[in-house]
Amino acid sequence: MTKRQIILARIILGLYLVAVGVLCLANFDTPPDVKKTLFGIPTDKVAHFCMFFPLPILAFFAFDKYTEKVWTSLLFTTLTFAAGVGLAAMTEWLQSMLPYRSGEPKDFIADVIALAVSSVIVIVLDVSKMKKKPSR
Repeated sequence: MTKRQIILARIILGLYLVAVGVLCLANFDTPPDVKKTLFGIPTDKVAHFCMFFPLPILAFFAFDKYTEKVWTSLLFTTLTFAAGVGLAAMTEWLQSMLPYRSGEPKDFIADVIALAVSSVIVIVLDVSKMKKKPSR
């Protein structure tokens, strides 16, 4: 990736983190009218999954140069996953402290599942990218 692409990826990652904070902690007077379930899964859990799924992918693009070897890719992705779990726990805890929100353990579980699925995808893509690279 070029320096310009890395800077853009880092800006997008920063904006994403701000958006997650706003979505998790803002006071929305009238929530949108949506179906209660989507394919039998509560809609708010699907929203949590979709909200946390991009984090490992965005972090990978923002810091791609740190994943040159398999072990560094695994370490970086594990650290990204752990940071995402910390972010998810913090947002649920903060929601439980706010009078207009509520923290739910099942929301946290949806967040962690999204982070895990996305992390596995990042590792698979990164390792396959390494295998395609010509040896030096």
